[in-house]
Amino acid sequence: MKNDFDPNAGRADWNAPFGHLRMFVTLMVVAHHAVLAYLPMSPPPATSLDPGLYWAAFPIVDSAKWKGIELFVTFNDTFFMSLMFLISGLFVWPALRRKGTAAFLRDRALKLGVTFVVGAGLLAPLAYSATYAAIDAPQGSFWSQWLSIGKWPAGPAWFLWVLLAFGCAAALVHALAPSRLEAFGRIAGRFGERPALFFVALVLVSSIGYLPMAAAFNPMEWFGAGPFFVQTSRVAHYAIYFIAGVALGAFGVNRGLLSTDGRLARRWPLWIATSLVLFAVAITTWVIILSTIPNGGPGLALRSLGNFAFTLTCAATSLAFVAIALRFARRSNAIADSLGANAFGIYLVHYACTTWLQFALLDVPLSGAAKGSLVFLSAVVASWLVSALLGRIPVIGRILGNARPTPTSRTTSPGGLADAA
Repeated sequence: MKNDFDPNAGRADWNAPFGHLRMFVTLMVVAHHAVLAYLPMSPPPATSLDPGLYWAAFPIVDSAKWKGIELFVTFNDTFFMSLMFLISGLFVWPALRRKGTAAFLRDRALKLGVTFVVGAGLLAPLAYSATYAAIDAPQGSFWSQWLSIGKWPAGPAWFLWVLLAFGCAAALVHALAPSRLEAFGRIAGRFGERPALFFVALVLVSSIGYLPMAAAFNPMEWFGAGPFFVQTSRVAHYAIYFIAGVALGAFGVNRGLLSTDGRLARRWPLWIATSLVLFAVAITTWVIILSTIPNGGPGLALRSLGNFAFTLTCAATSLAFVAIALRFARRSNAIADSLGANAFGIYLVHYACTTWLQFALLDVPLSGAAKGSLVFLSAVVASWLVSALLGRIPVIGRILGNARPTPTSRTTSPGGLADAA
């Protein structure tokens, strides 16, 4: 297969495989947040909105537990935001070529900047007000506690500002040295029929970015300044996945590694098996690490092995889902199209739906599994409906990217969250 750079690769219409993949990852995000309240090893319920912010990760903690769901939560955490950054990077080059740097930045500021302000400024307090409502005899009002934190927890909106920052960096490179992005595309073209080599390269480069950061910072630590939060150890890791997406997109979203009839798509069973094996290896490594905590914790070598296991399982799982999307998600249907068109809106509003649904079920005599499933399904429907209704307002619909794909526009960009670059 030729690896020539294609300057016309990609337009901003609709890419069915990646539109559906983005939709799937968004639903995984909703499911992740829906079940956290029922995690067997969750912290105790919040007694105040204290500056420690552990409650920001577990806004609601229910006494009903879902045994075994921690495996699902851990699996999600190993890949889904990394994959979202990769998908988002795919359409940076086509957008920059089509719009130019200035228009690209203007559109990203509107789509990601405005939604970040709304998500962090309005929707995050709405979501975390459920935490306050669940506190027995809280001291002071919600706003007095919220403003005393010293920061402004943004919830899932953190992804938007980081994505905006990455997009601005890509635009700067395009303005100063556009040939660099073309060079990324040519490099990506070399992996066209060699997905295993791409996997090795992705693991090596992401390990270079992640392992030193994970050694310097607690892997669970989040940096926060005002509403700007990001998982400290993963900043470089996320940037590398975004850059990988930019490179693949510069070569062509439908070419090379991402061809629907390419080797990655054809060998999807192998990638599923690889991802499951490496996830099992990662879990085993992390269990061994946890077992050392009573004796002072793991040494540097064991910690590094655990962090390397993260990069392995992340890359394998991401490629497995890309392979599945390329192989099976090439055709659209009404439900998938609507979910895909509303994925950005669902991501934006689901957290408030999730936390208040969890709060509403606190005293309901159901199992953790029943509650988690009910919260997930209800949150998807509620946030889907809210997004669809808001999308009917023209100015909001343009920001959310709620346009449905047409029969002649199913092959290039997934729009919405991923097309926000």
